[in-house]
Amino acid sequence: MSGEFDLLPPGIAAAIEARFGHIMSVHALSGGMVNTAARVDAASGPLFVKWKRDAPAALFAREAAGLQLLDGASPLRVPKVLHVAGEASPECPSFLVLEWIDVTTPANPDLFAQRLAEGVATLHASNPSPDAQYGLGYDNFLGALEQSNAWTSTWPAFYRDQRLSAMLRLGRRDGWLSPSRSRRLETVIEHTEDLLGHSDTRAEMIHGDLWAGNFVCSPGNNPVLIDPAVHYADREVEMAFIELFGGFPRRFGEIYRASYPLDPGYPSRRPLLQLYPLLVHLRHFGEEYGPPVDAILARYSA
Repeated sequence: MSGEFDLLPPGIAAAIEARFGHIMSVHALSGGMVNTAARVDAASGPLFVKWKRDAPAALFAREAAGLQLLDGASPLRVPKVLHVAGEASPECPSFLVLEWIDVTTPANPDLFAQRLAEGVATLHASNPSPDAQYGLGYDNFLGALEQSNAWTSTWPAFYRDQRLSAMLRLGRRDGWLSPSRSRRLETVIEHTEDLLGHSDTRAEMIHGDLWAGNFVCSPGNNPVLIDPAVHYADREVEMAFIELFGGFPRRFGEIYRASYPLDPGYPSRRPLLQLYPLLVHLRHFGEEYGPPVDAILARYSA
């Protein structure tokens, strides 16, 4: 093998050929922040393959589990998991094989927006948590960050303990939270119960990492959800994530709200729900995300 074949680690190539037949071509794919990805054309057909040489042991197994959960619960298309190899060796990093899905630009953007928004609303509305608990029962990953999903009986306690308090501990341990930010975050944490204790809370399945890079369009204006961090939460946190980073189709929010209206108090809670992903980005990317973190901390710690 030469050229782009060299991209594929030998252990992965051998495992794919044993399971899917002779590899005819390998094409590098761009856009992944955490992993390396490629299209692999094997005898059985095209495959999407992703791997990471220093991946945490559970990274791809948890991603595969999340994809399978979402596939069973979402009206939108989700890539089928074909193979997951969590055990790594020097010759073979851990890797994940998914069905190949052709990606295109929506031919009818309005129809695509409607299908995406209504599909996300249906996902939220149709999948209540077992025993109305928040979490998942096992941890998963938001990008490269492992996040705790311990079952919790109330939404404010879950968001406080499994999200904000976890980032406070990481920030203090690793030094990316300044003492002043740390103190203000601690104050917000102390008041999370009051700030998020609204009566309309329901534990529903969410994608968990739904930004503009984690949905694509397949032929026929059909949305496809990828790279989830599935858990059961108050769906407001998903909408706050969506509205934080933007990039969604025009009228997505309007169509979503028509399908599944949000509580009138959501706008007052939205900045607090955006604090967690901003802290994650502050940890990953640095001070570019400091000012929005400071603005939210000042708003709620006052």
